[in-house]
Amino acid sequence: MLNKIHSHATSIGFSLAILGTLLFSLKSIFIKFLYQQGLDADSVLVLRMLLALPLYTVILVYLLYAHPRHPHLNFTTTRTVFLLGFLGYYLASLLDLMGLELITAQLERLSLFTYPFIVAIIGHFLFNETITRRLIFALIIAYSGLWLVMSQELQLTGNNVIQGVSLVLASALSFSLYILFSKPFIKKLGSLLFTSIAMIASSIFSLLHGIAVIDWVSLTVTTTAWFWLVMLVVLSTVIPSFMMTEAINRIGPTQTGIVGMLGPIFTIALAVYLLNEPFSMAILAGVLMVILGVMSLIIKNRT
Repeated sequence: MLNKIHSHATSIGFSLAILGTLLFSLKSIFIKFLYQQGLDADSVLVLRMLLALPLYTVILVYLLYAHPRHPHLNFTTTRTVFLLGFLGYYLASLLDLMGLELITAQLERLSLFTYPFIVAIIGHFLFNETITRRLIFALIIAYSGLWLVMSQELQLTGNNVIQGVSLVLASALSFSLYILFSKPFIKKLGSLLFTSIAMIASSIFSLLHGIAVIDWVSLTVTTTAWFWLVMLVVLSTVIPSFMMTEAINRIGPTQTGIVGMLGPIFTIALAVYLLNEPFSMAILAGVLMVILGVMSLIIKNRT
């Protein structure tokens, strides 16, 4: 009986991980559709966070109502979480959106996918974590694959590929710092409370960004653009975040991370089919090299 219950919980966990990964993979596609509607990185960033702000505010209010005197929630902790929200959700999102203006959704997703290596390297310098030969080998494979895809995109599109990838890798760096420094605060506050505060902080920074750089008088948002914005917020931000959290709870972070390997595959398939982005056997080889490198790192961490 217990085995059946465990098996059922595991099946639900894998289902949530797969569906959550698929929904997260739609993010780049939705953003490309928004760019086709005349929006740019600044406007997408600000409007996305404007729509997400009420959802996370409701969650925060509920959590504070349920636990009005949280033992670890004080001014110092809240200030730090605000700074982490700036780093992980505002700055990382802005750099990613700017890079996505210059490169394909395929290359953007692959570039972000390599962030575990950045986490490992930062962890070495800040926390004296060991860099093994296996890590170096996996890093060489993954970034060689990324370079192969970059070179193919340079030949096929001729766009500012290097600049675009640099922006996305800077986004991955910002998110990696967020991942490393947020762990103790997630343990103190819980994932829901921490994420709600961080997302609200990101929304505030995004609004300040919008006030500074956007000409609101001349900004035009079509009905179609609003539709894609809602899809971006609901389907590729809020819902999958809870799905992945529950998946981690049921099957663990390692298994969820392995399922996440499907993310680039989903994004690339959708980008080729829906956006008519170029694809070749060389790009396929590069994609497989990146996935192999990251998979080797995850399996190494599990060991």
